Amino acid sequence: MDLYCLPYSGASAMVYSRWRRKLPDWLAVRPVELPGRGSRLGESLQTDMCALARQLAKELMPELRRPYALFGHSLGALLAFELTHALRELGCPPPLMLFASGTAAPTRREDYEKGYAQAKSDEELVTELRDLQGTSEEVLANRELMNLTLPILRADFLMCGRYRYRQRALLELPIHVLGGKSDRSSMEQLLAWGEETASGFFLEMFDGGHFFIHEHERRVLEIIGQGLSSRLGQARACAVI
Repeated sequence: MDLYCLPYSGASAMVYSRWRRKLPDWLAVRPVELPGRGSRLGESLQTDMCALARQLAKELMPELRRPYALFGHSLGALLAFELTHALRELGCPPPLMLFASGTAAPTRREDYEKGYAQAKSDEELVTELRDLQGTSEEVLANRELMNLTLPILRADFLMCGRYRYRQRALLELPIHVLGGKSDRSSMEQLLAWGEETASGFFLEMFDGGHFFIHEHERRVLEIIGQGLSSRLGQARACAVI
């Protein structure tokens, strides 16, 4: 089974590479690299969420030959949601489960639109990184590294701020949401993810802020492994019946 992982704002897909050593052998972690970063550094950055989802769906479609799931944190969660819809529009088999971590539901993004709809200056982006508490002061002070990171982060924030929800048929797959108790998203914003599925909703809360997935990595991976093991067993039972 494959687990496709969508990166969060400003990050390369390789942020998930260490998960390969920590998840069961039957679950293959497949980080999804976005245009403009990592191995795709020469490609143009994208600021249109739905267009990027359609592009990724076309790229992933030939690979989807066995059961798979999607995981995304922060911006990656919203992108994973749109990717699921884009794959359905192409007639692809759906993921067994969608893991949406660290962000408000697609219908509850009013404060995100207000804060990110316009391009931020370098100073504003650095302040944002500092507020999220996921970047060391040493990294923030590294001018060469920031010159590479800030354009990516600016595009990601624009993609988040310009996103507009489109109502479509409910997803026929479970959505498992992970949230930080001290993160920006409220409980109401996280619970609203349940309105996007007709096939099961789960919510797990963690101590900590936006990057709780790193602080509680062991528990996060346990939830992913246990959830997918159960879901895979259910899918196989249905196939036999």
